[in-house]
Amino acid sequence: MVLRQVWRVALATGVIGAVAVGLGVPRARFLLGGALISTGLRVQDHLEPYDFTHADAVERPIDVWNEFVAQNELSSSLRAWFPRTPEHPLVAMLVCMDSRLDVGELTGDTRGYYYVIRTAGSLLGAAEQEMLELAVANGVRLIVLTRHTDCAAERAASDDAARARYPELTRGVLEHDLHIKEFLARPVIAAKIDAGELMVKEVLIDTGTEHLIAGVKP
Repeated sequence: MVLRQVWRVALATGVIGAVAVGLGVPRARFLLGGALISTGLRVQDHLEPYDFTHADAVERPIDVWNEFVAQNELSSSLRAWFPRTPEHPLVAMLVCMDSRLDVGELTGDTRGYYYVIRTAGSLLGAAEQEMLELAVANGVRLIVLTRHTDCAAERAASDDAARARYPELTRGVLEHDLHIKEFLARPVIAAKIDAGELMVKEVLIDTGTEHLIAGVKP
């Protein structure tokens, strides 16, 4: 039933997309791409991870690795058929490593127009600050610093036993706001912001829907 609905959506999207592409309407083509991304994600979403070639669920690390390589071989072989544009990103994002957050789905965009740094709890240490500053040097005009609901790193920072087990992670979470202030005070970043050449936004993401639920005011 689910697949039938997905394919109906895909068929309707394809018809609409064919018209949009034929007319050369950029916005319509972008929306078409986003719809196809969502359709693809829904098709794959209910499959068990790394369980496509074995009768039983994969348990051994070597099986997971072999399946990972096989998937890469298939995916990378298709890249030659659909080469990416060489545009440099205008947006840099700091996103938690939580696998429930998918940047392509978050933005509805799979073009290579985003620098993405992923850390547990969206930690913004000295290395990450330098990475973002390098991105700005390469032409980035917008930096989006994200956090999300139901974050395991933030839960760990609020639990006594977990704080003892993960002291560096805890420190990074608790000093999150301090590190953002440090980043905004970096001379290059501050100068770009003052000149109107860079914007830095903090947002909170609803993990269930990937909707930006806070911090998006201009």
